[in-house]
Amino acid sequence: MKNFQVKGTFKAGVEWEKFTKKVESQNEKNALDKVYSLFGSKHGIKRNFVKIESIKEA
Repeated sequence: MKNFQVKGTFKAGVEWEKFTKKVESQNEKNALDKVYSLFGSKHGIKRNFVKIESIKEA
């Protein structure tokens, strides 16, 4: 498993907030899905309210 650093923004109320998440995953696509899943489960945010700016292997 590799570590990925995902940066982007998510909609918090009326404003967009920046975030940086570190996730462990097999590849970039799975890391992206994991970030969407985390925001959905923890914050109740749908995928179209999360915008990914970059994914880097850390």
